[in-house]
Amino acid sequence: MHTSEILTRINDEINLLQQVRSLLGGDGRGTHHPRTTLATAFPFGSNGTAPRKRRKMSAAGRARIVAAQKARWAKVKKAKVEKK
Repeated sequence: MHTSEILTRINDEINLLQQVRSLLGGDGRGTHHPRTTLATAFPFGSNGTAPRKRRKMSAAGRARIVAAQKARWAKVKKAKVEKK
C-alpha cells in the first residue's frame, strides 16, 4: 500500500470521527436530533458498502432459543449442585 493511499484512508477516518463527534454534540457544532443514529447519519460504511439489514425473528424462533438457554442454565445449575 502506497503512502498516499494510507494518508487518504487516515484522512477519511478523521473526517468520519469528526462527523460522529459533531453528531454526538461533542463540539457544539452539530445539531442533535433524538432519532438520529450513526446508522442513519452515515448510511454507508467506511468501505462504501451498505450496512446489513436487520432480520426479524419469529416468536417461535425466539421461544426455541429461550427454551434452549433455559436447558443450558438448568444443566449448569445441576452440575453445580452435584459438585457440592
